[in-house]
Amino acid sequence: MILCSLLVLWTINSALGQTTQNINVLYVNEEYNSIADRAFKVAQEYVRRNPNLGLGVDAVEVLGNRSDAKGLLEEICRKYNDMVVSKRPPHIVLDFTMTGVASETVKSFTAALGLPTVTGSFGLVGDLRQWRSLDISQSKYLLQIMPPADLIAECVRAIVNKQDITNAAVLFDDTFVMDHKYKSLLQNIPTRHVISPVKSTSIDEIKSQLTSLRQLDIVNFFILGSLTTITNVLDAADLNNFFGRKYSWYALTQDKGDLTCNCKEATIIYAKPNPDASSRDRLGKIKTTYSMNGEPEIVSAFYFDLSLRTFLAVKGLLEIGNLQKNMDYITCDEYDGKNSPNRTIELRTSFIQVEEPPTYAPLYLSDDVFMNGKSYMEFTLDISAVSIKDGSPVGSRPLGTWKSGLSTELQLVDQTAMKNYTAQVVYRIVTVEQYPFMIKDLEKPKHFKGYCIDLIEEIREIVQFDYEITLVPDGKFGDMDEQGNWNGIVKELMEKRADIGLGSMSVMAERENVVDFTVPYYDLVGITILMKLPRTPTSLFKFLTVLENDVWLSILAAYFFTSFLMWVFDRWSPYSLQNNREKYKDDEEQREFTLKECLWFCMTSLTPQGGGEAPKNLSGRLVAATWWLFGFIIIASYTANLAAFLTVSRLDTPVESLDDLAKQYKIQYAPINGSAAMTYFKRMSDIEARFYEIWKDMSLNDSLSDVERAKLAVWDYPVSDKYTKMWQAMQEAGLPNTAEEALERVRASKSSSEGFAWLADATDVRYHVMTSCDLQSVGDEFSRKPYAIAVQQGSPLKDQFNNAILQLLNKRKLEKLKETWWSNNPSAKKCEKQDDQADGISIQNIGGVFIVIFMGIGLACITLGFEYWWFKWRKRSSVIDVKEAMKKSKPSKTGKEVADVDAPKEFAASETNFGFRARRNFMNMNFPGRF
Repeated sequence: MILCSLLVLWTINSALGQTTQNINVLYVNEEYNSIADRAFKVAQEYVRRNPNLGLGVDAVEVLGNRSDAKGLLEEICRKYNDMVVSKRPPHIVLDFTMTGVASETVKSFTAALGLPTVTGSFGLVGDLRQWRSLDISQSKYLLQIMPPADLIAECVRAIVNKQDITNAAVLFDDTFVMDHKYKSLLQNIPTRHVISPVKSTSIDEIKSQLTSLRQLDIVNFFILGSLTTITNVLDAADLNNFFGRKYSWYALTQDKGDLTCNCKEATIIYAKPNPDASSRDRLGKIKTTYSMNGEPEIVSAFYFDLSLRTFLAVKGLLEIGNLQKNMDYITCDEYDGKNSPNRTIELRTSFIQVEEPPTYAPLYLSDDVFMNGKSYMEFTLDISAVSIKDGSPVGSRPLGTWKSGLSTELQLVDQTAMKNYTAQVVYRIVTVEQYPFMIKDLEKPKHFKGYCIDLIEEIREIVQFDYEITLVPDGKFGDMDEQGNWNGIVKELMEKRADIGLGSMSVMAERENVVDFTVPYYDLVGITILMKLPRTPTSLFKFLTVLENDVWLSILAAYFFTSFLMWVFDRWSPYSLQNNREKYKDDEEQREFTLKECLWFCMTSLTPQGGGEAPKNLSGRLVAATWWLFGFIIIASYTANLAAFLTVSRLDTPVESLDDLAKQYKIQYAPINGSAAMTYFKRMSDIEARFYEIWKDMSLNDSLSDVERAKLAVWDYPVSDKYTKMWQAMQEAGLPNTAEEALERVRASKSSSEGFAWLADATDVRYHVMTSCDLQSVGDEFSRKPYAIAVQQGSPLKDQFNNAILQLLNKRKLEKLKETWWSNNPSAKKCEKQDDQADGISIQNIGGVFIVIFMGIGLACITLGFEYWWFKWRKRSSVIDVKEAMKKSKPSKTGKEVADVDAPKEFAASETNFGFRARRNFMNMNFPGRF
């Protein structure tokens, strides 16, 4: 209804002719907002030079300090009271204060006294604290139009959304007000960000500020300010080497000039305002005719349009009588906190109806009843990628535009073009070299290989990022000292020098207090024992080592002595075969015990074959029986000791568990100094000591009753002190400082029952056992903990990596990684299998028996050759002598006689010893034709 009345009255006034309407303006501004002051005066001059507007402006100016609220309020009240007393009360309050307590003072003043007000202060919905609780009638005449700088900051939000930026630093100078943006700018966006003013115009100080921001792991930088400020920041960034694929830079300004810097090589996304095409002619005319030369021109145009539009809106209200000339006003002194006037002023409606063309871009007033924090100038930012090389621009590529608004998006020429200028997400990974999880390899793209490298590459395919990997300086995963200070990977994450801690890093409660861990990517891993693998000594003639050399010599002496005695007894006994042939002539076995036969008899008596026919004489038989008894005992003893001797070395396992290690004293043991294993044993020792002190204090507590004391009276300490003793033994043994030192001490061990044992992570032990044949893992794992990836506390990487690891787990890719780096590891060695009792005696220990066989066969062959030579060549001379003798004999003698008379004595002996058939064969062979 009111809107219709305004339209009718406006039409009638236009038809009746234009009249001049004087308005009284209470103009409030800050000391350093000279651009607004100049634009306000240009608007006054514009009204004066254009009588067709039918408007006269009588302004009373109040200039105050942003931080001096009391002084500003006193000055406003003084001039306002003067205007009221002089019957020239203000029709409108034009407030160009930007922010701060002084600005809030103006809002409080106008709301309390019910004065129509238009302000160009910074602030979104609810940021003007004194206007937060306006009722509907107040919201119609207390209006806020946000300045351009307040909207340009919203472009940062649009860019962050479009580029999926996860970290950002927003730097601004005094041309922007960001006090109210700290919480709202990137609210509900998963972007870790810092909003900070550029602290100085000094390049060195800006360098220091940028370095501090970089230490917070920020690679996306936004600069909101004048071109001078932007140039200074970019120059400082160039000196810090903060350009390249790992960084992205965005410069947003209210200025209209081109971007420059002394950068060696840089590409910056540059956004600057551009006037609407329909307003450019008017802007040029206003600047030329009215000398509106304040820079930035968008700010000058904003304050000019806001001033002029306010004047015309008030004129419209006065013309239709909505703003009564005799409106009741109360002075500051009359205000008691409860007597604020009730107004029904349609300033908002009149402001919307003003038809004056905009100078730069139209002013947008929200349709909401409560428009404050939602109304602004609808300008456009041109966005381009500016390339600079050696301090000179070498190209500018238009990317798109952004129209000012609270939730508007970028309008890009190419939807993917801007992605090319996004800082590549490069995470800093710190690690500790540990096989096979992390292995230094300069030939690889990232100079590392291993299980964890394959894992992070799989995660990278899902999360999409790049990374740089370095070894942590102190080579430790992270431990806390007595003062609560951390070292290693944990320290790097806490101090923001790294994003990810990668490696065989155990999840521990104290670590989780300062860093975050992903879900485990590896099974529970505990501590176990690494020892030198015992090697059972082997010998082909090990069966000879069963008895000592003295015993062997004694047996050999007994053998020869017994053989000699048996020959002597057989030689001299009247009952022996050779001395009593007639008695034994009918026996089937007639064995004459010569010295050779005695040696053979004693030797074969020691074998299962037996010695054969025993001597005929009783004395010889007694010697034989004594030898048999001796041989039986020797053979039985040898057999039993041989079996035990070949088995006992394989049963020598002095340490099979941690308890076994703790109970013995010959083997020294210790973990690496500063390792997680050392922390475990030290803490367990401390806990046992603390338990002992608690028990002792309880036992010696005088306040206990006799019954309670009796319950504590035990002969032995009820809690084990195993770890206390072990920790003491470790300190006495000396903790190795490196894995190499620990391995050297293990390999220097004399045997499995004397030397050094290394207590380490089971994966370390397993790898060393896998890649060497002289080490073994002993006992079960204890103090088992999972391996996981560490990230900064509160980092969004935790959730991203969790999702990726779970996907890999479901696809069974983690199992494939284990198979690659454990089962199929190229560094694994194929070691010879150790002798196992279940497999029997090895050829290495019993092979000498076969050598004996071959030696015996060889000796037999040699003997055969010797025999052949003996009978073939040695006997030939005797045969020749016989032939010669026969030639000289008489012809009347027969061959038989010749053989009997002239044959050598050897043949006679042969005939006796070998029998008739053997003798005849022999003679036929040597004397053919005669026998």
